[in-house]
Amino acid sequence: MKAKRISRIRAQITGALTLAVAACFPVASQAAGDYPNRPVSLVVPFSPGGGTDISARILAERLGQTLGQTIVVDNKAGAGGQIAADLVARADPDGYTLLFANSGMLSINPWIYKLKTDPAVAFAPVSLFSDLPFVLVVPPSLNVKTVQDLVALAKAEPGQHTFASSGTGGAPHLTAEVFQLATGTELLHVPYKGGGPAMGDLMGGRVDMLFASVLETNSFVQAGKLRALAVTGDKRSPAMPDVPTIDEAGIKNAQGGSWTAVLVPAGTPQAIVDKLSKAIRDVANEEGIKQKLLAQGAGAHGSTPEELAQLASSERARYGEIIKARGLLAQ
Repeated sequence: MKAKRISRIRAQITGALTLAVAACFPVASQAAGDYPNRPVSLVVPFSPGGGTDISARILAERLGQTLGQTIVVDNKAGAGGQIAADLVARADPDGYTLLFANSGMLSINPWIYKLKTDPAVAFAPVSLFSDLPFVLVVPPSLNVKTVQDLVALAKAEPGQHTFASSGTGGAPHLTAEVFQLATGTELLHVPYKGGGPAMGDLMGGRVDMLFASVLETNSFVQAGKLRALAVTGDKRSPAMPDVPTIDEAGIKNAQGGSWTAVLVPAGTPQAIVDKLSKAIRDVANEEGIKQKLLAQGAGAHGSTPEELAQLASSERARYGEIIKARGLLAQ
């Protein structure tokens, strides 16, 4: 009897320990098997209306349908995207809090800011989603019709003309810095908490120029509220076929652009990362999504986590050289 009682106690202890371990360390297959079983938050680091936000909303709607759960877009603007980055880095690594980052956050911010969150350490890459070529736009009230007119005006009054950006350290900001290097001009930087507010002040004539995605500027250009001078890609945008490239406009070595990607907190189970990555790649490959982005001047571009990690690393090195050349110090 005593032996049977000891055996029964051991069995109870073993069962309890097994349940405790399973609760703390679910295996990957279990972690991804019923994922997601509740709404997922997609944190966007900029205000509504900018190119990153527009891309995020295109993804969120279709990704939610693919995964069978609502994807809630949550805008957390400020500090060039670092407010959102810090928030997501502290979130549970369970796949229910995603970060919709752009190239500036991953490749530029580490050089510009004294970060609490190093993106190379704090996040696991999931997938690229879109490419966002930029266009140089000015308000109609500014008396320039071409890039050469703008350069002549800036050189005649150095330091007197302003360029807006969606935030210090973002790809639009760095594109303007490259433009200054390429043209020998000096412009005054006015950063905003996202592309939407920057666009509003540009149309109001409170700032003189802006590099922003074709995605967020196209409707304003078509309505005559902004004038497009050049796109910064290596070819013209299908959404703005009459607008020359920056190279065609006579400015060499001034190409630029951005891309968007989804990240999750480091430590998220690989099975969940892989499931999300495949779902995002599937969405990016859909003809309807491609056409929706193309109509706005963007390109759909999914990737594996490994491809995203490699791109972010190479872009970080490239932008580091530009930032050193412009003397942009960490803040």
